[in-house]
Amino acid sequence: MLAHSLVTAPGATPARWALFLHGILGQGNNWRGFARRLVEARPAWGAVLIDLRAHGRSLDAPPPDSGREAARDLSRVPAARAADVVVGHSLGGKVALHLLDERDGAISHAVIVDSNPGARPGGRGSEATRDIVEQLRASRGPFPDRASFVAAFTSRGHARPVAEWLAMNLEARDGGWWLRVDPERIHALLVDHLATDLWHVVERPPGRARLTMVVGGASSVFDDADRERLRDACARSDGRSREVTIEGAGHWVHVDAPDALTSIVLGAIDDAGT
Repeated sequence: MLAHSLVTAPGATPARWALFLHGILGQGNNWRGFARRLVEARPAWGAVLIDLRAHGRSLDAPPPDSGREAARDLSRVPAARAADVVVGHSLGGKVALHLLDERDGAISHAVIVDSNPGARPGGRGSEATRDIVEQLRASRGPFPDRASFVAAFTSRGHARPVAEWLAMNLEARDGGWWLRVDPERIHALLVDHLATDLWHVVERPPGRARLTMVVGGASSVFDDADRERLRDACARSDGRSREVTIEGAGHWVHVDAPDALTSIVLGAIDDAGT
C-alpha cells in the first residue's frame, strides 16, 4: 500500500474525499497546508495525501515505473479508491489523467495543476526538473550535512527554496546524509511523464468527469502552442473541460497563488455535490 495520510477538519467525520497527488520529487505532505484550508472550508470532505510510487515513503512499489502504474497503485488505498475529486500537480496531474482513464466514470471532477497533458520531446518546459534529476543521478550521497546538499544545488543555479525542498528527500545513515529515493526510478517516471500523450482525456473526459486545467501564467510548462491546443481541447469537450490561467503564478501554483487555487478546488468539490 502506498504511504498516505488523511486530513480532516477538527471533529469531522467526512463522507467524501478529495485525493491530492504531488509532482516529481515531492511527497504527499507538500499538499498538507493547502488541504487543511480546504477541509476547514468544507468539513464534510476529507483529503487523502499520497506519496506516489518511488517517492516519500512509498519506495516498495515494484517497477515498471510509469504514470499509468502510479495510477493503478492508488487502487490499493481505500480512501483514494473512494475519492470523488482528484487534484494533481505536475507529474501528479498526469497521474490524475491516467486515473480518469483507469477509473472510467468514478471521478466527478479533476483539477490538473500546471501539468501538460501532451508529450514533450526533450523535456521542453521542464529543463530545470531534468537538470535536478540528472544531478541526483550523478550523486546520491553521502553528503556531510544538509547544508552541503543545498549548496551543491544552488551552485548549479537552482533557487535556495527549491534546494531546501529537495533536501526533504535526505536521510541520515552510515555517518552521512543520503538520498532516501532512488534517482533512477525518479528518472524513469520523468521520462514516461514527458513521453506520454493524454490529450484525449482533456478532449473527451471519461464517464461523468469534469476537468479544470489550471495553468500558471508565468510557468514554462505550456508554451504558446500548448495553450492554444488546450483552449481548443476544452472547446471540443462539450463543456466538460475548462482552462483557467492564474496570471503571475509559476509552476508551483499552490505556493504562488494559494487563494486562487483554493477557490478553484472548492468549486470542484461543490460541483461534485455534498
